[in-house]
Amino acid sequence: MDNLDLLLALGAFALVASITPGPNNLMLMASGANFGLRRTLPHILGVALGFVAMIVLVGLGAMRAFEAWPMLRVMLTWLGAAYLVWLAWKIARAAPPEPGAAPGRPMTFLQAAAFQWVNPKGWTMALAALTLYAPGQKPAAVLLVAGAFAAASVPSTGLWTILGTRIRLLLSRPARLRLFNRAMALLLLASLVPVFLP
Repeated sequence: MDNLDLLLALGAFALVASITPGPNNLMLMASGANFGLRRTLPHILGVALGFVAMIVLVGLGAMRAFEAWPMLRVMLTWLGAAYLVWLAWKIARAAPPEPGAAPGRPMTFLQAAAFQWVNPKGWTMALAALTLYAPGQKPAAVLLVAGAFAAASVPSTGLWTILGTRIRLLLSRPARLRLFNRAMALLLLASLVPVFLP
């Protein structure tokens, strides 16, 4: 495989991994529906930059820790799954604000960036990308993988958020918004299934 083929394959992998449904995209769609695009921008940037930072740090050292202690990855997967269950519960119970009540808050940049470290799909994507496209964990190869995900992440997550803002128009009735939030919570839980399949 020459360099151009490798770059095209990496770009396709990053795009497909970034745009397919998963915890980040489902939470961004829910945030877009509940808070709008402008208030969700820190969440979008936190996902993109947090995941890129995770790829770099995993590629430059943490991957070796997983090779030395395989149980560490299992523990992180279960921790991430527990956190996602808690988030799904919060989303399912989110209700439209009462008239005159303070509006809810979307996820902040730092919360979204930190979430990448407990996101089971994120770990799976990062480890797969680094194994396939930076097998020796050379810094230049790791940075190339991180760059591919940086380029794919913002447009992909932005599309999911915009989809949420379009759905927002349909959710003007409190009952519809509650139903939407519950559906997003169920989809978030469903996104865990591939993580635990053999």
